[in-house]
Amino acid sequence: MNEKDLRAILSINLKRYRNFRKFTQAEFAEKINISIPFLSDIENGKKWVSPKTLVRMANVLDIEAYELLKPEKILPDNVGNIIEKYTDDIHFTFGKMLEKVCADYLKKLPKK
Repeated sequence: MNEKDLRAILSINLKRYRNFRKFTQAEFAEKINISIPFLSDIENGKKWVSPKTLVRMANVLDIEAYELLKPEKILPDNVGNIIEKYTDDIHFTFGKMLEKVCADYLKKLPKK
């Protein structure tokens, strides 16, 4: 991992946490005492922050500072195919089970 990768991770996490807390860039920049353009550059991976600013960000977002630098686990490229396969399997299994339950229920109904 290099500095560019770390800036990208910070960028993603900062936007995600800021949006989760429903802060606009202007509100958040004011709370952590930096300019809106500087915050924008951080969120676009162009600028880096001081440790002091990183701690202020974390405190305002009510998280630990390391969470802003923690990479997300990346899902495999074929995750969509895997989900689709198991979804189809589940629907097929559920459909067969439903058919059996309905058939058993219909057998128990009194004949007219």
